[in-house]
Amino acid sequence: MSGAAAPVRDPGLQPERTRLAWRRTTLASTVAAVLGLKSALHGGASAAALVACALVCGLWLAFLLLAHRRIRALAATAIPAALTPRHATATALCAVATAVCAAALVL
Repeated sequence: MSGAAAPVRDPGLQPERTRLAWRRTTLASTVAAVLGLKSALHGGASAAALVACALVCGLWLAFLLLAHRRIRALAATAIPAALTPRHATATALCAVATAVCAAALVL
């Protein structure tokens, strides 16, 4: 069997599902950030609320950048590279920190 080509992996719809999951997570992060900002600025803005709003916006932008980078990587090839631990950790920290800040703004 020398000369036989190795079978090509058929990823099916898995890359598309993963891209859609990243988009859903980005949308959920956007909703959490917007609701937190709206809640913080409703009825007047204090200095602490403005600092928290700036933090939420920064975290949201960082998450958006990381997610967009991953979505592009998934769309670039049929077999995308694995998510690096550094990228996964940064993304998870941004998502959790955004949710915590938004929750703190609501309460």
